[in-house]
Amino acid sequence: MRIAEPLAASWKAELELRFERAGERSVLAARRHDGPLVVQKPLYPEGDAVCHAIVVHPPAGIAGGDELELAARVGRGAHALLTTPGAGKWYRSSGAWAAQRLAFDVAPGACLEWLPQETIVFDGAAARLSAEVRLAGDARYIGWEILCLGRTGAGERFGKGEIRLDTRLYRDGKLLWLERGRIEGGGALLDSPAGLQGQTVCATLLAAGAPFDLATCRAIEGLAVTQLPGALVARYLGNSSEQAKRLLARMWAVLRPALAGREAAEPRIWRT
Repeated sequence: MRIAEPLAASWKAELELRFERAGERSVLAARRHDGPLVVQKPLYPEGDAVCHAIVVHPPAGIAGGDELELAARVGRGAHALLTTPGAGKWYRSSGAWAAQRLAFDVAPGACLEWLPQETIVFDGAAARLSAEVRLAGDARYIGWEILCLGRTGAGERFGKGEIRLDTRLYRDGKLLWLERGRIEGGGALLDSPAGLQGQTVCATLLAAGAPFDLATCRAIEGLAVTQLPGALVARYLGNSSEQAKRLLARMWAVLRPALAGREAAEPRIWRT
């Protein structure tokens, strides 16, 4: 399926967040939004040191031509955890691309956790997803993306459309991780032994900023773990978004004490 460039009017949404350290407290010091992308009030389920924020896209789904941009800056010594209230849905397109761009900047001594719920790409969707994470000094980061191809619960496969992926992780301007991908609906990659092997859910976790116990990480069955210079990558490939999230959460629980000096505390929104 050949996807055209956007031709029609659509929703554009931008959200910019800035977190700072104020004494012993991490605070949401500034926020700006334009269009249907907002953040709920800061939450402190772990105490003052970590600011939890829930990023909400009120339309709940992304249609062809829509563009979402989320930028977050975490100042020196601050700690922010961002998540979403539910699955993101990318609808079938009549021709126009939809796009989501993430831009994260993390200062020395700061920590950012990006733990969204799954992304469901409908059959016929045309989706561009990009993420750029820039770390400075000893900044720490952990984030994941869970990608579901088609609404498998309704018997739907990703038979048409296209997904383009671009993820980059930098430290002090040096590229640590670059991944670019293209998944065509109904394409050979979906069933290839060197591709998705007929599976419908793929997920990636990236972590950087601390030495990790590689043996403990690799003991989590169901994930493939790779240690790179300056970063750790964990992969899931299967047919269950629930299993993917459960396994990534287990990995997060292993990595977080080294990364942030504290045990994992699941956002309450995950249980609602």
